Amino acid sequence: MNFRELQRAAGPGLIFAGSAIGVSHLVQSTRAGAMYGLALVVVIILINLLKYPAFRFGVDYAHSTGKTLIGGYRELAPWLIVVYAVMSILIAPIGGAAVTATTAAILAAVTGTDLPLLALVLLALGATLVLLLVGGYGWLERLSKILVAFLTLATIAAAGVALPQIDWSSAASFEWTIDPLAILFVVALAGFMPTAIGQSVDISLWTLKSREDATSGEKLSLGATRKGFLAAYWLTGFLAVCFCIMGAGVMHSDGITPESGAPELAAQIIGLYAETLGPIPAFFAGIAALCVMATTMAAAFDGIARGFGAIYQEYRGDIGGTASRSTYAFFLILFVVLSFAFLAVFLESFTVFIDLVTSIYFVLTPGTALLNHLVVTRCEMANEDRPSAAMRLLSWTGIVVLAAMSIMFFVLKAS
Repeated sequence: MNFRELQRAAGPGLIFAGSAIGVSHLVQSTRAGAMYGLALVVVIILINLLKYPAFRFGVDYAHSTGKTLIGGYRELAPWLIVVYAVMSILIAPIGGAAVTATTAAILAAVTGTDLPLLALVLLALGATLVLLLVGGYGWLERLSKILVAFLTLATIAAAGVALPQIDWSSAASFEWTIDPLAILFVVALAGFMPTAIGQSVDISLWTLKSREDATSGEKLSLGATRKGFLAAYWLTGFLAVCFCIMGAGVMHSDGITPESGAPELAAQIIGLYAETLGPIPAFFAGIAALCVMATTMAAAFDGIARGFGAIYQEYRGDIGGTASRSTYAFFLILFVVLSFAFLAVFLESFTVFIDLVTSIYFVLTPGTALLNHLVVTRCEMANEDRPSAAMRLLSWTGIVVLAAMSIMFFVLKAS
C-alpha cells in the first residue's frame, strides 16, 4: 500500500478524527493532565484500544455490504431504528448547539473579538452551511486533512514546549485509584474518549460516501480502508496524550485548577502559555484549540444530516441506503436552525443541557458497542470481511469494561 492509497483510505478516518478531537480532548484530556499530571496517560491509551473495534466495525460493515450501520441495526431488529431515531431527535439539536457554542466561544477567546456570542454562533453556523452545502463531502474531506494537519503540528508544538515543565514522577502515581471523585472523573473521561461510540454510524456513512465518490479504479480493498482508518484513529489517541501533556506542563506543576468549560479552559491555557512560555507557544495553543472545534463542528453537522438522511431512507424502504443531496440539505438546514434556536432560548442555562447530553451518551456507550458487534457477527456480510477472533475478543473486552464503567458511574453518582 503506497502513500497515495493510504491518503485516500484515510479520508473517512480523518473526518472522524476531526470530529472526535473536540471537547473530549480539549477539556477532558487537558483537565486530566492538569489535575493528575501524567497519571492518566495509561487510561487514555487503554480506553482508545478498547473502543477501537466498535468504531472500526462501522468501516467493515459499510465497505462489505454497501449499507450503513443503521441498515445493520434494522436487520437485527426493525424496532431498533425507531429507538435510534427517537434518541437522535432528542440529542442531535442539543449536541449541535453545544459544539457551536463552544466553537464560537473559543473563536472569541483566540481572536479577542468583542462580538456577542450569538453573532459568533451565526458566523460559525453560516460558514459550516457554506462548507457542507457548496463543497459537500469533498470539501469536508479536504478541510479535515488540512485542519487535522495544522491541529497535529500545533498540538505537538504546544505539548513540546510544555515538556520541560512536567513533574515526571506523576506518571507513577496511583493515588487517584482510592479517590471516589477521581474515579468518577476517570469514568467520564473513558466514556467520551476519543468520542461517543454513536459516531460509528457516522463512520459507516462517510465510508459509503467515499466509495460512492471514487471511480472504479480508485476503489480500495477493505484491508487498505482499515489501515487508513487505523492510522487516523490512533492519531486521535496520540493527540489526546499531547493535550494531557499540555495540561500537566502548564497547570499541574504549578497547582493551577483548570476551568470546567471548553471555552474558559481554552482561554486559560492560552493565557498560561503566554505568561509562562511566551507569545509563540500561546499562538500554537490557540491554533490547536480553534482547529479542534472547527473540525468537530463541520463533521458533527455533516454526521447529523447524513444520519437522519439514512433514517429517512430506511423509512422509505431503501434498506441501508444513503440520502439524496436534497434530503441531506434539508436535514442539514433543519438542524442548523434548531441548534441556533436552542442556543438563543437556553444559552443562560446551557450547562444543564450539556450535562444531560453527556450523561445520555455515556449510558448508551456499551449498548451501542454491543449492537455494532452483533451487526458484524450476525448480519449478512461476506465471511472474509468479518472481524478476526482477536478483534472479536477485544470487542467483547471493551463491551464488558464499558458496561462496568457505566455501572460504576451510577454507583458513584448515587453515593
